[in-house]
Amino acid sequence: MRIVFAGTPEFAAGHLAALIAAEEHEVVAVYTQPDRPAGRGKKLQASAVKKLALEHGIAVEQPQTLKDADAQAQLANYHADVMVVVAYGLILPESVLRIPTYGCVNVHGSLLPRWRGAAPIQRAIWAGDSHAGVAIMQMEAGLDTGPVLLEKSLPIGADETSSSLYDKLAQLGPVALLECLADLPSKLSSAQVQDETLVTYAHKLSKEEAQLDWSQPAEVLERWVRAFNPWPVAWLISATGETVKVCRTQVHPGQPGAAPGAILQADKNGIVIQTQEQALAILELQPAGKKPMPAAAFLNGRAEQFPVGRQLGGVSDE
Repeated sequence: MRIVFAGTPEFAAGHLAALIAAEEHEVVAVYTQPDRPAGRGKKLQASAVKKLALEHGIAVEQPQTLKDADAQAQLANYHADVMVVVAYGLILPESVLRIPTYGCVNVHGSLLPRWRGAAPIQRAIWAGDSHAGVAIMQMEAGLDTGPVLLEKSLPIGADETSSSLYDKLAQLGPVALLECLADLPSKLSSAQVQDETLVTYAHKLSKEEAQLDWSQPAEVLERWVRAFNPWPVAWLISATGETVKVCRTQVHPGQPGAAPGAILQADKNGIVIQTQEQALAILELQPAGKKPMPAAAFLNGRAEQFPVGRQLGGVSDE
């Protein structure tokens, strides 16, 4: 098939690479976000998808919007059988969805209708889901609302972080996409409409919500830390009022009668803090301006930040 590919980050580039390698398909054009300033010098940087397309001599389009007639006419000129969309970052108007012969299909990092939206990988870990996956869906005007053509799932490990799960789904997605495209007309005719009663939304992450809340159970906070790794990284306010990032934790027995936020232990084995249910042992932390380090290394010279018996609380100035 003649394919127009739309995507921007590394996750999307992996899918584009699979399409390029598939001899039965031809990628006739790539759509990606305009170059953005990045790094200390704030120089314009091309997206991972653009770099890959240019390496293979594929035409690259970077419109600010697809809502105007000229952009839509340019897309129509490629005479695509299908438009494949993976983490593109621009809204596709309904008129655009109708341009390719078979419409537009999207690769989404969740088992729809669970976790529609911007952060499905992180929300699945945070919620304690047993499985994650990718869904290939036919795009509609709504947010991740289209009928599902194909899904593939995998278990979420007990120590899974957003980073590790992202890597696994980045491998699974291209496999699912190629399988779907191999028999697209049949997949479209048998597409499954999403059950609206099962919908959950994966809202965009924020630094503010990454602050650990000691009124939550320890098992929830342990997932919290894994879900926010590698961004924005879970954090707390130490007894001296400093913001400290929390990189790795485990559930630990609590102390009967201790208030949530109470520091129960601070030694080479970890910093143990009481929660609503049980306690959370912090094994790796990252002070401001430093790299992540084991609890023992953190406490060497910073023990005043976690005095046993004190109760943590407070709100960051960030």
